Amino acid sequence: MSPALAAALPIGNLLPTWSVVPFAAMLLCIAVLPLLAPHLWEPNRNKAILSALLGLPVAAWMAVLEPGVLLHTAHEYLAFIVLLGALFVISGGIVVRGTLAGTPGLNAALLAIGAVAASIIGTTGASVLLIRPLLRANSVRKRVVHVVVFFIFVVSNAGGLLTPLGDPPLFLGFLRGVPFLWTLRLFPQWLFVNGVLLVLFYVLDSTIFRKEDLETPGDLDEVAVKHQVPVHLAGGLNFLYLAGVVGVLLAAGTLDLPPGVQEAGMLAMAALSWFTTPRAYHVENGFSWGPIQEVAVVFAGIFATMIPALQLLNARGASLGLSSPAQYFWASGALSSFLDNAPTYLAFASAASGVMGTDAGALGQLLATEQGTAMLRAISLGSVLMGANTYIGNGPNFMVRSIAEQAGVKMPSFFGYMAWSGAVLLPLFAAVTWLFLV
Repeated sequence: MSPALAAALPIGNLLPTWSVVPFAAMLLCIAVLPLLAPHLWEPNRNKAILSALLGLPVAAWMAVLEPGVLLHTAHEYLAFIVLLGALFVISGGIVVRGTLAGTPGLNAALLAIGAVAASIIGTTGASVLLIRPLLRANSVRKRVVHVVVFFIFVVSNAGGLLTPLGDPPLFLGFLRGVPFLWTLRLFPQWLFVNGVLLVLFYVLDSTIFRKEDLETPGDLDEVAVKHQVPVHLAGGLNFLYLAGVVGVLLAAGTLDLPPGVQEAGMLAMAALSWFTTPRAYHVENGFSWGPIQEVAVVFAGIFATMIPALQLLNARGASLGLSSPAQYFWASGALSSFLDNAPTYLAFASAASGVMGTDAGALGQLLATEQGTAMLRAISLGSVLMGANTYIGNGPNFMVRSIAEQAGVKMPSFFGYMAWSGAVLLPLFAAVTWLFLV
């Protein structure tokens, strides 16, 4: 985003409050229709129709008021879906072979590996790479929902806190002048949040595992021993393509690349993966285009309808009266739970820059003072961590849910998932506030 466009745009001062109604309607449909009309909601074609009905009028309105805003949003959506699609295709060609035992120890280990990988290849890459092996490992178990929910908490969100490659908000901060290694200073918060989640998961999974009537009977240790077989990978060449995607993102962040080059580079990596990976690997992985199609059509509607909400926030964010890091943490986190967390990060970082009298186009200036550093830390934590609060808080959440349902796991509804996040994450975020932000 150019510095001129990044600043609070005049259009935000012109939009009425009711302009957020289509966005609210989109969220309501995502939450309610799977419960009230599951057969109507299930086809991706119907999701696309809903996105068009709610999103196209908003897009047409924005095209008249401020074409630049619409074009920027369209480019953000294109970059978003190309990144997710490339990682989806490439990771879908990596097969983890061997009979993994879905024991609490193995499940916790996979989540821990994912927490580290998320900051290296991004939350999307780590999620798509590990969710299928995790589902296969737990295929003989009767209660698997909690495994996928905690996977979303850890791998799809909290794990991506350490580097700009981990989550889009941090990458946008890097593009705006935040040093690449600065996010490593969030290691204490990363370790605390992921550590607590892994301990909670292990206790919960152990309790559930012992109560289940597994196909292979026996106590916990016996089941683990019976399932122990050598594990190996097929499709290892795809790790090179994953590295290629990371390289493209790094190049886009450090070089002044022409528009479209970043997306072309990621598409090239996906195409190389698709044409050099044996089809048998995708079949073995149960690969299908359904999950990425669902993400594409649903988030098309979300990106279009959220334009007024983000413009209102950009224009009026500095007048919200936010002053303390804790306030920035919860405000940015609350909106990141329902809006795309990348533009929400930019909106609150811009508001913080306004308070500190620094340039919103050069967020690294906030690090010149202790107060500015505390604000940026809080915004980074809120935007990344609280993306786990809902299915739409971060792109990988929705994709993981879709892959799990395709594998036969009956995932919670929109509100059912929020019950999980409310019970587990909100107390944890309160602890983060008390320990690190007060």
